Amino acid sequence: MTQNAEKALTSQAAPTARRQQKVGNVVSNKMHKTIVVSVVSLKQHPIYKRRYKQTKRFHAHDEENTCQIGDTVRIEECRPLSKLKRWRLVEVIKRGSGIVPVAEVLAKADPNLDRAKSAE
Repeated sequence: MTQNAEKALTSQAAPTARRQQKVGNVVSNKMHKTIVVSVVSLKQHPIYKRRYKQTKRFHAHDEENTCQIGDTVRIEECRPLSKLKRWRLVEVIKRGSGIVPVAEVLAKADPNLDRAKSAE
């Protein structure tokens, strides 16, 4: 083999860096082509060795606007797409029930409904 052929083979076979992936639940889809994914991880306290949950929210790009609140999704890091978006949607693992919380429905129906109850 010549050196040029050898270089071509090694450049094609060179693996690209694996991008970090996370699994979480969609908590918001109100933006256009953007979802907010909540990822829960277990951490261990360095001194007390007690485990605790840490929740972090990521803005991810959803090209087809397919995700709904409650879906379990896999996201992958990518180049910066906007001020907050550094992740993109890879797949929808499990569809949520699509049921919107009651408080959210009432707030859309009549924002003053909550205040009227407390005044009585």
